[in-house]
Amino acid sequence: MRAGLGQALRGLLLLSARSCSCSCSGAGRRRRLVQPLPRCSWLSTMAQCSTEQRGRPHSPQYRLYFKNAEGKYISPFHDIPLFAGSKEDKEVPAKRSKTNGSETGLPKKPPPSRAGETVVFNMVVEVPRWSNAKMEIATKEPLNPIKQDIKRGKLRYVANIFPHKGYIWNYGALPQTWEDPHHKDKDTGCCGDNDPIDVCEIGTKIPTDIDDVKKHKPGYLEATAEWFRLYKVPDDKPENQFAFNGEFKDKDFAVGIIKSTHEYWKALLHKKADRGAIECTNVLVHDSPFCCSEEDARLIVQSAPPPASGDSVSAEVDVWHFLNK
Repeated sequence: MRAGLGQALRGLLLLSARSCSCSCSGAGRRRRLVQPLPRCSWLSTMAQCSTEQRGRPHSPQYRLYFKNAEGKYISPFHDIPLFAGSKEDKEVPAKRSKTNGSETGLPKKPPPSRAGETVVFNMVVEVPRWSNAKMEIATKEPLNPIKQDIKRGKLRYVANIFPHKGYIWNYGALPQTWEDPHHKDKDTGCCGDNDPIDVCEIGTKIPTDIDDVKKHKPGYLEATAEWFRLYKVPDDKPENQFAFNGEFKDKDFAVGIIKSTHEYWKALLHKKADRGAIECTNVLVHDSPFCCSEEDARLIVQSAPPPASGDSVSAEVDVWHFLNK
């Protein structure tokens, strides 16, 4: 799992969710727990997204590349729209993004959400529920395929901390969002983590009020907080701490964060922000200077190792850890 906002990750919980695509398989010390968003769905064209395997599963070379309904190779980071069903954000405007009266190129603050506003977002599922492999969008590789994270030369797996088996929700990211590492969050004083926003999808039929989650899935919010607090302990790391005294924030707060990081993503795709090692190659954001041809995208995928039979998984993945809570 990626660290969010440097040392302060915002874990967003999505309800009534259907992911637009999924994979096959260091949170910070302070973590935001946010009320579920209204819905997560996909565009009808994105419902036919598919993935293409390259390399061997359970190996450092394994990659999953994405294709859209037309069979074009795409980036799940940049080419899948953030807003489901909306065309307004499929392209970065040709003109320079407006700023807060400065020439820094940083995006202006987005307007606040209207009370009762229904906002539907696409989600990219990196890690399916109950699995252990720490899969993630490869933000520093062209077309940003899904890969398994590596630490100290070993593939990373999340431990089973009784009674939780692996990840306890579908886990992933919101496309076309970016937490700028040069932007300091006003609430936590921490900088962005240089990644898309992390998301947990917790259900398909629950209403959007936080009290409805407590009613229809009693214990799930508490389990989520416990999971994030303890999941690094088996790796001899300290327990994570939460911002806002561990309180879940409301929908408007979450939507505001998403919209602001979408503006930072726009700046990233239009060379108005320092991208560092982030790969911005895309196929569908036509006004972005990083947009490549379909042939270039095909050559990127073909340059990856060919598909092969999978390696065996270490027995350590199935070990259970019992912690004093």
